[in-house]
Amino acid sequence: MDGMAEVLTPGADVDLRTCWSEIGVQGDGSCPKLQEFIHCRNCPVYSNAGVQLLNRPLPPDYRQEWTEHFARKKKTAAPARISAVLFRIESEWLALPTPAFQEVAERRLIHSLPHRRSGLVLGLANVRGELLICVSLGRLLGLEKKRLAEGRQSVRQSGGGLLGPENQRTGAPRRGLFERLLVVNWEGSRLAFPVDEVHGILRFEAQELKEPPATVAKSNSSYTQGILHWQGRAVGFLNAGVLFPTLDRSLA
Repeated sequence: MDGMAEVLTPGADVDLRTCWSEIGVQGDGSCPKLQEFIHCRNCPVYSNAGVQLLNRPLPPDYRQEWTEHFARKKKTAAPARISAVLFRIESEWLALPTPAFQEVAERRLIHSLPHRRSGLVLGLANVRGELLICVSLGRLLGLEKKRLAEGRQSVRQSGGGLLGPENQRTGAPRRGLFERLLVVNWEGSRLAFPVDEVHGILRFEAQELKEPPATVAKSNSSYTQGILHWQGRAVGFLNAGVLFPTLDRSLA
């Protein structure tokens, strides 16, 4: 590019001659130096032009503009809403993250397994032709013991008589009307557990979660991440990262 552009030195107060856009690869390609350098980016004229651009004097308001830019208060995005499936076991309303669920199925016959009539494993259920292990989430959370205790108390308060189809003491609907089988898949482990009712999907902000009260049963609080208030009820948002590994261990 001899004669068409002078070699620029850092800080030189000269106009850049953009020979690469005139006779170089971006121009008509008539520069004799192209045979030597093949491309303008290999030419010292092109390199020195870049050096001068980087070392040119700063505009008068450059520092002020960038000072104002970094001094601006950052706009923090609101945290994403949490999505959870809301369901009931006995008289307790609970929730688990929606991504853990694969299907809400009709309640069906659960076939017990030999030598596994106690503990958390209930048996096997046929869901769309696949046999899934069913576990008792209520047993893990201590809700069955709570139901038995409430039942004994209700019998004593009713003078030993049987309660009607609606349990006036606990307000829980009659069992069987809304029972479902929830199929979950957590880190590749598929299993199912029966519930007494499924409300649907509940969305909430993370700050809506409150600390579990001290009155929550110890076995329950260890699996509870927080408490939500929904339609006048306290909903236990379960910690999936603690709950499902415990269920997996019960299958061993």
